[in-house]
Amino acid sequence: MNEIIKEIESAQLKPEITPFSIGDTVRVHARIKEGARERVQVFEGTVLKRQNGGVRETFTVRRVSYGVGVEKTWPLHSPSVEKIEVIRRGIVRRAKLYYLRDRVGKAAKVKEDIASIAKKQPK
Repeated sequence: MNEIIKEIESAQLKPEITPFSIGDTVRVHARIKEGARERVQVFEGTVLKRQNGGVRETFTVRRVSYGVGVEKTWPLHSPSVEKIEVIRRGIVRRAKLYYLRDRVGKAAKVKEDIASIAKKQPK
């Protein structure tokens, strides 16, 4: 029974996923249905956590909009998530960044990984 479930779940996995980790600033392109129309909405923020694995894997992104913190959680392999762009790599020492909820302004920033930026840019 367990192998049957694994086969079904493996068919649901997305073939290509942009590698990102906790602390990265990402831009999530999500499909939104409004009546008969469908559009793509972009949500940009810091990745607070990634949970589980396989088909059930989820990630949470946080941003501050008009002074109010907004967090959204998406299933990684959902068809509603069109693509994920990594804007900035972050250096963190924790698996969950819940402490950012209590921080305001510059204190809520995550250190940037400069080494990954140097690799991207041609010399």
